[in-house]
Amino acid sequence: MRFAFIAEHSQQYPVTLLCQALDVSVSGYYAWKQRPTSEHCREDARLSAEIQQIFLDHRQVYGSPRIHAVLKARGMHCSRKRVVRLMQQLGLSAGRKRSRKPTTKSDPRARFAPNRLNREFSAEEPNSKWVTDTKAVETAEGWLYLAVILDLFSRMVVGWAMAATEDEQLVELALRMAIAQRHPPTGLLHHSDRGSEFTSDRYLALEASLNIEVSMSRTANCYDNAAMESFFASLTKECTDRRRFKTRQEARSAIFEYVECFYNPIRFHSTLQYVSPVAFEQANESKMS
Repeated sequence: MRFAFIAEHSQQYPVTLLCQALDVSVSGYYAWKQRPTSEHCREDARLSAEIQQIFLDHRQVYGSPRIHAVLKARGMHCSRKRVVRLMQQLGLSAGRKRSRKPTTKSDPRARFAPNRLNREFSAEEPNSKWVTDTKAVETAEGWLYLAVILDLFSRMVVGWAMAATEDEQLVELALRMAIAQRHPPTGLLHHSDRGSEFTSDRYLALEASLNIEVSMSRTANCYDNAAMESFFASLTKECTDRRRFKTRQEARSAIFEYVECFYNPIRFHSTLQYVSPVAFEQANESKMS
């Protein structure tokens, strides 16, 4: 790899200086240059080019598991270890940043539903189990609050809403969007945490009017809503922590584009055997009717 680096930068710097900096001999470098390139090296070069393009096409957020899955889907068979090695050589990394988030506010006088979901985060049928939560996104104008509803069958985002305040109207808008798009049958199980917006009389009345079965996480137990935590971790890593938003509208546009143009139709999901939510539902069309 040191010889390859020297060859790549030999037009910018003297070869002698580069060899000295990398602690290799000049004669060794020229001997390497005259060797015929092995088939393995040529294949590494082809894979590296493909990996770079996949990384760029998927917003620089895919790590080695998803890039390996894309290569496999394209008929390019190689080991996961090889993808890891080539990504390291290329300096490609889907790094994680952490963001601050206001804590969930719970009303101690509210009516809490039992945890009927009970951490069963898989669903045999679409529109049988939905999970929901809210997230605060920082902008220079102040917080933008996002409410999201996921269908556990396909991990599809089926409803969302954004506003400058976090209240029952925000989560109601997300629920109404999901209902309008999916038309779930009676008995849908809808799981949330115990945030005051989800335990408000207005929201509970809406769920009752739609014959929705309500489930809530236990107090201060994020594992009871792990599927939503996972989604928001991806959103944070792959979208909201990758830039500083000047306005709420700027953040709205970025989140909309991430959800509707990338996450639902394109992003490979590990729990779906590395296909996107849209592709998973298309492959299971018989269950969607």
